[in-house]
This record gives sequence, C-alpha cells and structure tokens, in this order.
Amino acid sequence: MSLAVFARHSIALCAAAWCALTSGAQQMPGAGRNSVGMTLVEITAGAFLMGQEPGTGGDWDESPVHEVAISGPFLMAATEVTNAQYELFDPDHRRYRGIHGLPEGDDDAVAFVSWNDAARFCEWLSEREGRPYRLPTEAEWEYACRAGTTTAYSTGDELPDEYRKEQALNWEPRPVSLAAGSTPPNAWGLHDMHGNVEEWCLDWYGPYDAGRQVDPVGRAEGTFRVTRGGSHNSELAYLRSANRLAALPEDRHWMIGFRVVQAEKPTSEALPSPPAPLWARRVSEVPFDWPAPSGDPLFAGPVPYVAIPPGSNGPLYFRHNHCPSITWCANGDVLAIWFSTNTEEGREMTILASRLRLGVAEWEPASVFLKAPDRNMTGSALLNDGAGTLYHFNGIEAAAGWRNLALAMRTSTDSGATWSHPVLIDPEHRPRNQVISGTLLTREGWLVQPCDASPEGGGGTALHISRDGGAAWEDPGGTIAGIHAGVAQLADGSFYALGRSDNLPAANGSGEQRMPCSVSRDGGRTWERSPSPFPPISSGQRLALLRLREGPLFLLSFTDSSDELTNPAGMTFNDGRLEEYTGYGLFAALSYDDGRTWPVRKLMTDGVRRDLEGGAWTGGFTMDEAHAEPRGYIAATQSPDGVIHIVSSRLYYRVNLAWLRRPTAR
Repeated sequence: MSLAVFARHSIALCAAAWCALTSGAQQMPGAGRNSVGMTLVEITAGAFLMGQEPGTGGDWDESPVHEVAISGPFLMAATEVTNAQYELFDPDHRRYRGIHGLPEGDDDAVAFVSWNDAARFCEWLSEREGRPYRLPTEAEWEYACRAGTTTAYSTGDELPDEYRKEQALNWEPRPVSLAAGSTPPNAWGLHDMHGNVEEWCLDWYGPYDAGRQVDPVGRAEGTFRVTRGGSHNSELAYLRSANRLAALPEDRHWMIGFRVVQAEKPTSEALPSPPAPLWARRVSEVPFDWPAPSGDPLFAGPVPYVAIPPGSNGPLYFRHNHCPSITWCANGDVLAIWFSTNTEEGREMTILASRLRLGVAEWEPASVFLKAPDRNMTGSALLNDGAGTLYHFNGIEAAAGWRNLALAMRTSTDSGATWSHPVLIDPEHRPRNQVISGTLLTREGWLVQPCDASPEGGGGTALHISRDGGAAWEDPGGTIAGIHAGVAQLADGSFYALGRSDNLPAANGSGEQRMPCSVSRDGGRTWERSPSPFPPISSGQRLALLRLREGPLFLLSFTDSSDELTNPAGMTFNDGRLEEYTGYGLFAALSYDDGRTWPVRKLMTDGVRRDLEGGAWTGGFTMDEAHAEPRGYIAATQSPDGVIHIVSSRLYYRVNLAWLRRPTAR
C-alpha cells in the first residue's frame, strides 16, 4: 500500500491532516511561548513511513519500514530545553555547566539529564502551567523531524555544514556551541532536530513491528529508553531522521538532552515484549547435584562457542567477536558472553551470549545479551557467587570508543534466565570503567571488579570494590601495572595481580622483559610492583588468573607476545619422561605458595594435531604436541565439580586439576 493510499484509508486521519503532511505543516493557532520561554509549534495530524531500510543507508533496527499515522495535532517545542529553562526546575543542575567545555550558556541545550530527570521536568511544567507536558513518542519525534520528507535528513540526503557540530568519532568531546535554535528550522519550524544533543523520547526501545500503526508508543517494558536526533561529537550517520539510539533511563552525560511536547499521552496500547533470546528460553530451574571433583585427568576441546551466521551485520556481527567472559550456573549449564562488532571502537558493538546446556555437547547459536543502542559496550564480566546469584558487569559508553564508559551491574537468581534492571554502580562516563573478565569474590564476601584504568595500552588496571553484595561501590584509587589484569586474593588478604604491558626487567639481570606483578596490602589503594617469572603478552592477548577450589593459584597466559609470533621463543616444559621441550602458545601454571613460585607449567594441548580458527585477532592456527593457541582473550571459571571452563576469543576448553598436574606425554 502506498503512503497516499494508507493516508486516505486510515480511520484516524482526515483529508486536512494528509494535506498538511504532504504540503508541509505551518505554525497553527495556539502555538506560542509558554511561561518558561519555550516557543511551541503546532504539529498537525498526518501519516508517514517510519524507519529506513539497511540497503538505503539505514541500520538493522530501523526496519521494517512501516506506515504510521499520527491521529491528532500536538504542540512541540521549537528547540530543546535550555540550561536556563531546566534550572528553573532544578537549580542544582548548574554544576554540570562547562564539563568538557559544554554546555555553558543559559541558552545552550541542557545536557547531563537522565530520562527520569526529563520526565520529572515535564511533570513540574505540567503543574506550573495546568496543561499536560511530556516527552514525545518515538513516532511523533520522527514524524516531526521529517516534516514531510522521506530522505535521510529533513534537508535531503545530505546535511548541510551549518548543521554540523564536530561530526566525527571523537573519543573525547570537543567543545562546540550547543546554543538552542542555532541551526535552520525544518519545514515545520523545528530547530536542532539533527544534532546538537540527543533527545529523550517517551518509548522503551524495542524492535519495530511490521504493518500500519496509529499513534504507536513502543514496547510495554524494556531496559533502555529511546533517544533521537544524534548529537555533537558523533558521526554524521547518527543524525539521520530514522536513526534510533537509546540509553538507560538513569544515564546522563554530555550528549543527551530533551525537548517537550504539550499533549495528552496517546491511548494506544503498547507492544508486548519481544520473544526471549535463545539463552533465556526453557532454562531449567532444577538445581544440579554437582559431583565431587574427579581424580581422572580431563582435557576437552577446543570447540567453538561463538556461532554467528556468516555475513551477519546486526544485531549479531560476523566480522569481529572478542573479549569473552564465562560462568557456571546452578542448574549445570555454562553461560558465555562476549562483544560482537565490526570495529572495536564502533557504536554498533553489542554483547552476545550463548548457553551450553547440561548434557548437551554443542553451544547454542548466539543471541543478544545486552545492548545499549548506538553505544559502545566494551568490556564484560560474569561471576557466580556460589550462593545462588549470577553477576554481570558491563561498560556502557556515551558514544563510540571505550574511554568514557559508565559501569553497570545486573544480577540473576535463576541460572541466567532473567536479569535485573542494570544499575549504574559508577554512573560517571570516564576511564577506569572498562570491565575485565575475572570478577573476584573475596573470603570476606567482597565483590571486586577489575577495570582498565585507561584506554591506552599500559594505562594500568583499577579495582571497584563492594563490601555489601553490590549495593555500594568504591574505587580505592590505586592502579595495577598493566591493563587487562587478573586479580586474586592471597592468604593474608592482600590482592595479587598480573597484567599486560608495563613490563619490567627480569629479576635475574638477563635484560629480558617480564610480565608485571602487583601486590596491594591496603585494599587496592597502593600497589607494589615487581617482575613476574612469566613472559609479557601484548595485543590480542589477555591472561586469566583465579584461585582454584583445591587451593592453588591458576594462571592462563601465552609463551610469546603477539609481537614475537613470527619468531617465537616459546617456553620450556617437561614431557612425560621429565625431559624438557620447547612449547609455544597458551599455557597454564599453578602456584601453591601465593605466587612466589610456579612449579607446574602446562602447555594447553592434548597433543592431537588440529587446524583451528581462533577468531578475533587470533585467526587460524595449528595445535599439536608443541603448539597451543597463540593469541586470544582468555576467561575462566571453575564449577563445583572441579572442572575449569575456559574460553578464548572463539574456542572453549575444559580441564581439571588432575590433568594440569600430570606431565604431558609426548
């Protein structure tokens, strides 16, 4: 059905509304200035095609393009809410002026406003004026932004220079004027619909439904609230009329503001929640009776756990899958998560999950685990506290890159079938919040979450610590040597860490570089650094460190850094006859004296020759008796039966302590 035919047949529309849509709406009687100085423009009823297909420059979540009718007129503010207007409601908000050099002036668009803040402002303004104010629905927003156009922008398929405000992938926001109304209005008299600041909408974010709709209001519930319009300091494509963004309703930063409409809320019924992802379906609620650890050696794998159809380009991405975490579940399942993206700094990055169900040999196909639309999601971690709760930690960017991440946490008490609403345990978008797999539960019951302290290599690792089960958190301020650090607790309560980069000269005076070791005896406030006995690692590699249930510290790392793989030195191992040989790639080590010595070192191979694909930065490699996986981001967990579950960037292994202790037979 064409748009014109749809408009004629929509019962909610009249001929006058359709004429207004196709000819361009004008300011109507009733528009004007309200008591806080907002200019309100009347938007008449009409119909439009909502969304943009991927083949024409749209994102995957903008389809299917569908016919939408707006059945009645409403008043919309000609500009975004300004600092001065918002501070009439919340004078304390003035403290946000000038952060990152924006927004500073009275007439600048307000930012650092959460969805909850914006909703409260609308309630305040409604009481002040005796007329209903609210946020626009997502459909109302796109309808008003398009102003009768069907092109990428209301200006056509290109956005003129006068609308552009640092439209690039900027890891740090560059100061720019955010003066409300500073860009030309669209055909319906609305300014700043493309850029300036993103604007909160009323709707929960969720997938579009196909077919014609009248006054849609989005999903009945969700995790993220929609924002629209794009902002300063972001790539141009995010400013398109159809582009969809979203954020946690509690989130606030320099990219998001809002504008208001004066109208009653539509009475349309919200759409139901979409079907649960694969990892959340038919999850057993029966606790598994874990057997005692076996004394028989176990080495199983490697097998892929990342299963994504070739060519996928949203919400699953085939090009780059990396940075995993893994945990066991009370029902006997194993759950793995990782990021999926086209580029590591990209705003398309999403967190996927796959479940290995009890008694099943293959991992399920991947599905979305958590995604803040058009926000980078670098860094994830999972933990089972052994008392019935799973924890998930994740970074959420303001936009692209991984410099300005907020730190979010959520929990599950049903083996990961459902999760709580994310809580921002550090709501400030800043360095020191890039989550690393390897969450630690101390003997005292503290939760300890390592996070990269800086987006640059060698920036070190920070700790976030909760002493009350995740209700309150602190960053003690110290920095571990090396990024992507693994952290364990020693017998005396100290923290012990090994990291990547910030390498130190070997203690034996050989001049060789060694992986840095850091120890904190004051809860992470200060750290003593020394060279470990292990070779350093670099790009595309991440170690894993944990204390096994049987007592020893367990390390997974690599014999050679990525920089040395063309001419690797390898590491000396013992074979079954206690003869030495040189092995290359992923190895395990055990320490029985809190890291002072590491007498057990085992190459992670069973000696069977395999040609494997490691994904991400690893690529193809051959495993045999002297070669293991050469690169990969490693994560590990140990289930109550003593099995150590290990993932690299694409592959899944299982081993146990009996196998680690047994010399390799060659």
